[in-house]
Parts: sequence; structure tokens; C-alpha cells
Amino acid sequence: MAKLSLVAAAQQHSMVITHTFNAPRELVFKLMTDPQTIAQWWGPPSLSLTVAKMEPWSGGNWQYLLHDTQGNEWAFHGVYHSIVVPLQTIYTYEWEGQPGHVSLETVTFEHHETGTKVTSTSVFQSIEDRDAMLVSEMQADGDQKMERLAKLLADLQPPGI
Repeated sequence: MAKLSLVAAAQQHSMVITHTFNAPRELVFKLMTDPQTIAQWWGPPSLSLTVAKMEPWSGGNWQYLLHDTQGNEWAFHGVYHSIVVPLQTIYTYEWEGQPGHVSLETVTFEHHETGTKVTSTSVFQSIEDRDAMLVSEMQADGDQKMERLAKLLADLQPPGI
């Protein structure tokens, strides 16, 4: 399975992450926007996820709560600005542990020769916010999320697809 590709040009407020899944675009889109499936792949595998709210439509809100075995909790939330099934989602993303540091996320879903290419463009309010995300465990966490999503996609498809 290919790792995700992360591009963050110097002195820019944004980063672009791409990943290609061996699955149809409609299925990838569904699993990435369905509150019933998010908890199966979003976040590190060592943590559990509770979907407190997920309204995947324009103007809808979302909030995810990550939990560890010691009772610690990390909350993330945002607002969906646009959803075009199965082509694109645009939403805000904010970790509640650092209020006010909001990014705008645009995720596109494209047919690709081996399945679906997912491109996520994150635009931060400052270069410092973007760089803080880059030095976090984001790359490793992103790889783990995408591996978990790829496994779920494979499990949901008949063999040979």
C-alpha cells in the first residue's frame, strides 16, 4: 500500500496530501462522509473515536472525540461549507485544545486508473499554524488513518475489484 504524499512548500499557508485507494470513488466518498464508518478508520489505532456530531451537508457541523485507555480525550470540530457527492467536501477543522487555529480543508475525489485519488488541501491562517501541524505526528497519524481506511475499503469490496 502506498503511503500518502504530503507537499508543503516553504513560506506557504497550505499543504496538500494525496492518496490513491484501490476502490471506486463512490465508496471512498461514502466511507469518508458517513458517521457510521468514520470511527472505524479516523485517528490513530491506539485511540478510540466517538462521533459526537456529523452532519455531512452544507452548513452541517461535525465533532469527533478521541479517547485513550487512561480516560484522556481530544476533541476536534468544524463546519461543512460544501459537499458535492461524490466529488468534493469543503469544511473547517479545529482542535479544541488550541481554539482559534482553524484550517479550511478541501478534499477532492477523482477517478484514477487504480481506483480513487483523494487530494486534501489544507489552508491555515498562518505559516506558523501550518508549520506546527507539520512538526506534529500528523504524517504518521495520516499514514495510519489511510492504511485503516484502505483496509476497510478492501474488506467491503468483493475479491478482484
